[in-house]
Amino acid sequence: MIPIQLTIQGLYSYQEKQTIDFKNLTESGLFGIFGSVGSGKSSILEAISFALYGETERLNLRDKRAYNMMNLKSNTSFIEFDFINYENKTYRATREFKRNTKKFDDVKPVSTTFYESINNQWIPLDHTDVKKINGNLSYENFKRTIIIPQGQFKEFLELGAKERTDMMQEIFKLQRFDLYRNATLLNTKNRTDLDQLEGQLKGFEMISEEEISTKKETLEEETKNHNALIIVFKQISEKYQQLKNLKGDFEMLTQKKEELLVLKNQKASIDTLENKTEVYDRIFRIFKPLLNERQKNSLEFSKQQNEKNILVKKLEETEEKFNVLQKQIQELLPKYEALAQTKVEENDWSLILQIKALSEEILTLKIRTEKGSEKVEEVIALQNKSKEETAKYSKELEVLKSKKLDSTLLTEVGNWFSVQKNLEESSFNLNKKIAEIKNEILEIENELLPYQIEVKTFREEFSDKIENLENKKGEFSVKKNQLEVQKQLSHYADALHDGESCPLCGALEHPNIVEFEDVNLQLSEIEKHLKTFENEKNVLQKNLLDIEKILSRKEIVEKQLQNENKNSNEISEQLSQHLKLFVWIEFRANNADEFNEKRKQSFAIEKDIEKLENTLVEEQKKLALDQENLDKYKRALEEFKLKEKEVETKIGSLQENLKIISWENIKEKSADEIDETYNLLCQSNAEIEKNYLQLVDQEKEIIPILTEQKTNLANRESRLKELEKEMFAIEKIISEALLEQKFYDIEEVKAIIAEQIDVVESRNRVQHFRINFQTLDNTIQLLEDKLKDFSFDDRLFAESENEFKNKEAEMKSANDTLVKLQSEIDRLKNEFAKKENLLKELEKLNKRAANLTLMLNLFKGAGFVQYVSSIYLRQLCDHANVRFHKMTRNQLSLKLNENNDFEIIDYLNEGRSRSVKTLSGGQAFQVSLSLALALAESVQANAKAEKNFFFIDEGFGTQDLESVNVVFETLTNLQKENRIVGIISHVEELKEKMPVSLNIRKCEERGSLVEIN
Repeated sequence: MIPIQLTIQGLYSYQEKQTIDFKNLTESGLFGIFGSVGSGKSSILEAISFALYGETERLNLRDKRAYNMMNLKSNTSFIEFDFINYENKTYRATREFKRNTKKFDDVKPVSTTFYESINNQWIPLDHTDVKKINGNLSYENFKRTIIIPQGQFKEFLELGAKERTDMMQEIFKLQRFDLYRNATLLNTKNRTDLDQLEGQLKGFEMISEEEISTKKETLEEETKNHNALIIVFKQISEKYQQLKNLKGDFEMLTQKKEELLVLKNQKASIDTLENKTEVYDRIFRIFKPLLNERQKNSLEFSKQQNEKNILVKKLEETEEKFNVLQKQIQELLPKYEALAQTKVEENDWSLILQIKALSEEILTLKIRTEKGSEKVEEVIALQNKSKEETAKYSKELEVLKSKKLDSTLLTEVGNWFSVQKNLEESSFNLNKKIAEIKNEILEIENELLPYQIEVKTFREEFSDKIENLENKKGEFSVKKNQLEVQKQLSHYADALHDGESCPLCGALEHPNIVEFEDVNLQLSEIEKHLKTFENEKNVLQKNLLDIEKILSRKEIVEKQLQNENKNSNEISEQLSQHLKLFVWIEFRANNADEFNEKRKQSFAIEKDIEKLENTLVEEQKKLALDQENLDKYKRALEEFKLKEKEVETKIGSLQENLKIISWENIKEKSADEIDETYNLLCQSNAEIEKNYLQLVDQEKEIIPILTEQKTNLANRESRLKELEKEMFAIEKIISEALLEQKFYDIEEVKAIIAEQIDVVESRNRVQHFRINFQTLDNTIQLLEDKLKDFSFDDRLFAESENEFKNKEAEMKSANDTLVKLQSEIDRLKNEFAKKENLLKELEKLNKRAANLTLMLNLFKGAGFVQYVSSIYLRQLCDHANVRFHKMTRNQLSLKLNENNDFEIIDYLNEGRSRSVKTLSGGQAFQVSLSLALALAESVQANAKAEKNFFFIDEGFGTQDLESVNVVFETLTNLQKENRIVGIISHVEELKEKMPVSLNIRKCEERGSLVEIN
């Protein structure tokens, strides 16, 4: 996260709106925020934290946070923070509170909104969860990696192992290494698959290659029987098919004769239908179009007659309305023609109203002029009084300035005494430390006294002694080996018996068995000597190691003594040189109290000067305001006089424009009477004009309607005459057709047409009958010719049919047996192949189950996550040691123990480990700073951000001058690593070293104010 800008108002000690532009600060890479205690430095960090997370370090919801955070002189608190996140996107967070005007301690939030800058436009987000913006970083870890509040610098160092592991998981997203749940799901699925597979295999227990072979042999035997049966069935089938065909021909001949008899009975009705259809078709084609046209004309004639009657009625109504309109226009015309004169009168009354209003305005202007003159005299009196007060304050200010010491002089002398004090304290501390180191060297030398050694030659002496012991040990080892061999041979000799083979040479006879003395006592003595030599050697090696450690410590301490002596000499030289820089005759170099007293007096005078200057400025502002008011009142008086003349000129001009009415005759009337007369005249003129124009418009609208209605009526009468002619012609054609077709009346024709015979269907029916009749007759003739030389015996056919059916059933049974056998063999082959595949899959799943069990044991209890977290912690520790080792002058370093807790390695005490709680305040700050920087670097690398920001609140007050220099050098080097570091402190030495900084000054009237140095 990179801050861009922070705006705060009404928060803690910030009464007025203050804006901090971080761009110039962050460009320098290192900046500071300085100010006196309670000036509001830490409130800047709290504002950033609260804008992002809605949380603060000092207050929570139970502390009435909103009320206590709001400035007591403010009714609104506002925070606006712009920043760049790890994705290089720009965001803005705003929070606002307001105080209840009726209840002072009731402060509630008004709005909380997050924005994203897109194309230089602030687009509101649909959430206020900053974790979605800053890489899921919680408030607790935000305090540990980006902004470290006052008093919380050592929190990460002192966290328990579990809390520290949880923090590492969140910051570095180590939960991705928690694979236990995934492994469990895989194991459950694998177990389910195994259970299903084992269940499937139970259904294949009877499937085997032997079963398949038996079924194949049965199939071969049944196939032979089936082939023999096919030959016999073919012979019987041919005989049966011949008899069946003959029977079919005789039965068909009988059936066709019966069908022909039925058709002969239907022939008369079919002939009648044919004649009736032909008559209907002829009449329909001649008379149906004529009748349709006759009906169509009749309907249209009725319709046209009705429409004519309606048009006649509408025309009468329109003519009556037109006559009424013309009468009304004639009555209103005289009044309309007189409008020109009445409108002139109306204009005169309008001008008289304006004259009346302007007359009243002149009276008002005269009153305002009198009051304005009185106000001018009053302001002149106040202005003279302010001038006297201003002169008085100016004289007092000159007296105070003459008594005040030069601020540059005070700053230079104050800085000299501050450096003098720091140098003296450093000199005292160094001398004290040198004495302690000398005592430590004496103690180390006393530790060497028991060993009675010469430092230059002790290594050679110890080496000779150890070598001598090794030689003696070698001699006794040779003797021991000889005696053990003798002891073993004695054991073999005692175990030899005639007839039994020798374990060494294999002989069965043992004529001269050697005898040996008992060597156990000698072996025991040699063992005692060897143990003695070994113990002496171990003692020598231990003493040598202890002496080496003591000498190593002494060497480290002596080097430290040299460095401290060098530092002491440098401090003494600096003191001497610093004393030469004291050139101020107003003060004494050996009397800092005198200087502080004079500086205090000067500061008091300076406050009086500042107070008096503020008073003088206020008086000058008041004097300027009085002059401004005086000028304003004078301008107003001039404007009133000019306005009065302007109004009088307007009244004269308006009176000249009157045409009919005389102003002298009606000037005594009131404005209301004039207004009433004017309004009545305007209303009358408007109504006359409006009514006349409406009547004329209505007349114009009705004339085309009247013309159109007359035209439509003429068209309808013409169409009725045409229809009468067409109807007469159609009646003549119908009469001629009746005579031609020999009908006496049209009703006979209508009766025929009413039958609605389907001509196409009737003709098809007749044609179909004729074809069927002829076809049956031809078929019967052919069958009689075919069967004239044959006869049919039902008994022989029945016997042949029974024989055929029996063989057919036997064939079907044999065929079914073959199909079932083949299907069973195919099924067994498929099932056997499935069984083999299932067995292979079972083997794979069993191997997978073993691997998953091993994985579950590895991932159980988040063990793998803790292991990864410990790796991250050790890397963090290594990175922190690069700076911590340097800050402590190679005396201390940080390490993790087997419980993942931090410990300190003390190189001044043989590199032994001790708790971090044993560190001094300054050392704790150094290691906490090193860890915080390492943690921030890791977060930056993890987020792949080009730059990152880190803020420290206090902690530098625990450091001596040299440590401050080391820490500052460390922070300065961060610029080269593309890091931005901000610090909050009241340590003056740091302020002088900062390339750019903010100074927070608290004003009693205006609250905390931000100034850029």
